[in-house]
Amino acid sequence: MQQYQSDVVIVGGGLAGIVAALELLSAGKSVTLLERDTEDNFGGLAKESFGGILMVGTPEQRRSGIHDTPELALQDWLSFGEFGRDEAAEYWPRRWAEAYVNESYGEIYHWLKARGMRFLPLPLWVERGQFGGGNSVPRWHVTWGTGHGLATQLISTLQAHPRRQALTLKFGHRVESLTDAAGCINGCRGITEDTPEDFVARADAVLVATGGINGSMERVREHWHADWRSAPETILNGSHKFADGMMHDAVQFAGGNVTYLDRMWNYAAGVHHWRPRKPGHGLSLVPPHSALWLNWRGERIGPHPLVSGFDTRDLVTQICKQEKQYSWQLLNQKIALKELAVSGAEFNPSIRDKKITGFLRDALLGNRWLVEQMTENCVDFVVASSLPELVQKMNALQGDNAVDLDTVRAVVERYDAEIERGPTLHNDEQLRRIAHLRKWRGDRIRTCKFQKILDPGAMPLIAIREFIISRKSLGGIQTDLDSRVLSKAGIPIAGLYAAGEAAGFGGGGMNGLRGLEGTFLGGCIYSARRAAQSISH
Repeated sequence: MQQYQSDVVIVGGGLAGIVAALELLSAGKSVTLLERDTEDNFGGLAKESFGGILMVGTPEQRRSGIHDTPELALQDWLSFGEFGRDEAAEYWPRRWAEAYVNESYGEIYHWLKARGMRFLPLPLWVERGQFGGGNSVPRWHVTWGTGHGLATQLISTLQAHPRRQALTLKFGHRVESLTDAAGCINGCRGITEDTPEDFVARADAVLVATGGINGSMERVREHWHADWRSAPETILNGSHKFADGMMHDAVQFAGGNVTYLDRMWNYAAGVHHWRPRKPGHGLSLVPPHSALWLNWRGERIGPHPLVSGFDTRDLVTQICKQEKQYSWQLLNQKIALKELAVSGAEFNPSIRDKKITGFLRDALLGNRWLVEQMTENCVDFVVASSLPELVQKMNALQGDNAVDLDTVRAVVERYDAEIERGPTLHNDEQLRRIAHLRKWRGDRIRTCKFQKILDPGAMPLIAIREFIISRKSLGGIQTDLDSRVLSKAGIPIAGLYAAGEAAGFGGGGMNGLRGLEGTFLGGCIYSARRAAQSISH
């Protein structure tokens, strides 16, 4: 049996684990970091992400004329997350929300800047709320280099740490249980992945940073939220393949409280990855604002048309209300070039590789590379030169005749006629939302100006079949503000800590029912730093 001994054991080598290791080494602690995945994937899901972080009161906001305060951010956070349903159960999530908005500038922004991170100059405005109540101002700061650059920079900093010799870094190690002595957690046990061999790691403190449950479709279905009816037949996997809840079970067995597992941050516009790295591997599209969002029959979903950027959870809710829980987006090439995007580092190479000319080219002239990649490789994209041909291909892809040509034609012609009448006479909610989006510079550069679908100069037509895609857990292991794991009675379990998505990014669910976006990477950094500070004192 392999044996490890250190002051602290960190279980999980994602963003939270890396940040905690950095802080603990700087505090003079010896650390054993156990990661289940291979060294190539060190950094976890954060390494694959787009890199957006919610922060309040930054220079980037002020330079863009945005006056933001922790008080305003907290008001938005609690409103959007629908806090107030059960104030007793929400005690720790609310405390974490308050702490995050008050300390994000110092504890996240300045900490990252001191380690060489930069952000795009214009914060983006996401999750505005379906009818308000979301982000009152733009707060989503995109890391220059995406989440890949964020993770790799912090990994490099960790490897070059002056106390690197005090870090034992092990990959392919699956932790399965926690160990205790005299009522105090004093380590963990597990098995190596490739050449099965038992191991045990002993320490004064154990920090669980293994992500959520959303990489396990069985767990996702088990905890599917009641608001979303039944789970769809097809759910794509956009989470980490090892985010399977194994350590949630271990923490519960040790007496820890796990809360709100039915609160998930899933997305409505998932498509199949043509180079899958896990079962059901999906890509999460950033749904084009100017595309018409249709149900499985080709009917426009309503009564309020679906438009991204306002309430991600509501998009999932509306699609799950349909008889068949997948959807279509109908657009043309002109819209795709301007608006089509895929969330994550893999399909944003200009930002990931910090190529300013490529970034500006794509923003100003359209992302032709991405459109070609998706239309040529992704099975869920169909392209045609006419509406009858498009509908025929949509039905052929799905293997039925569910999409009705006359229905789709009526929807498209009605929408195009509305655009033809001119902005002063627009009475379509999607067009009103597009007008609102275009008032903010960050959205104007990537949103078409009232683009008709059947515009002969914008062809060909494109239809995208989209599925619900699993992504992040909003609930998790309950912790206090020192990231100490709490029992169901609210008592800290000696020696046991949790951070990042495993802890619902703090408190067992600091976002409530919805997240303002960017609190995920930010929550990993913030909760990991609090955990390290608590362990060190």
